[in-house]
Amino acid sequence: MSNHTERSYFILLGLFSQSKHPTLLCVVIFVIFLMALTGNTILILLILSNTHLHTPMYFFISQLSVMDVMYISVTVPKMLMDQVMGVKKISFPECGIQMFLYLTLGGSEFFLLAAMAYDRYLAICYPLHYPVLMNYRICLFLASGCWFLGSLDGFMLTPITMTFPFCRSREIHHFFCEVPAMMKLSCSDTSLIKTIMYLCCVLMLLIPVTVISSSYSFILLTIYRMNSAEGRKKAFTTCSSHMTVVFLFYGAAIYSYMIPRSYHTPDKDLVVSLFYTILTPVLNPLIYSFRNKDVTGALEKMLNVEPVF
Repeated sequence: MSNHTERSYFILLGLFSQSKHPTLLCVVIFVIFLMALTGNTILILLILSNTHLHTPMYFFISQLSVMDVMYISVTVPKMLMDQVMGVKKISFPECGIQMFLYLTLGGSEFFLLAAMAYDRYLAICYPLHYPVLMNYRICLFLASGCWFLGSLDGFMLTPITMTFPFCRSREIHHFFCEVPAMMKLSCSDTSLIKTIMYLCCVLMLLIPVTVISSSYSFILLTIYRMNSAEGRKKAFTTCSSHMTVVFLFYGAAIYSYMIPRSYHTPDKDLVVSLFYTILTPVLNPLIYSFRNKDVTGALEKMLNVEPVF
């Protein structure tokens, strides 16, 4: 009964306990949350409703938007409600579910970004063979594989983490149940999960980063050989914006899960986690789609707004 009582709930200290203006920070995060939901939902509806956007690239973008909506919804609503209600507790089952969902969605997005880079590589480097190399069946296979590999991350790390004895403080120095933050509460040897987590990171981070780096290296080489200056500019602008999101998302994850704990502090971990849990779901639709003429044209058509220029 004593052990059950100790493990019945945790206390999420969150972002607001570290802020001098918690109310203002809460409003800002709420606005960002609404922007992420609105942007990604509009993008999903546009891609589903407009036949001109039924291409492999937009299929993967729609999958990314679905992941982003779910990803930001796993952590932010709970954090905002706790601040409004003045409650910081999260039950043991809720913590486990939250951990599983964010690990699954994060892992799926890692692989999906790699699939998107591979799609761009085929489209730019092999334009004539692209319809055959990236047909609808292959798109479904790649997207399903991303979801499946992401779920493996959740199924591996969540049970191991949640079965550790948490006999220290129940205070989690984070705004959600992240694995590294939970490991600090355990009074047992965590070397096993550290090894498993490192191996998972090699699979979930380094392999996709290698695919992305290789794909964009070939893309840049092809762009350099283009005769059209306008084509080079358009392709380079698209690739550079994509790489910005990739570096932001993967860099934050590598810091959180692969950099030795001696380089970490609770405040740094909170700031870094903001990048890949809150900011990237807002940036993804802006960078990948709303800067695209096809998407803006579809949006104008949906809203029945005539183009200004």
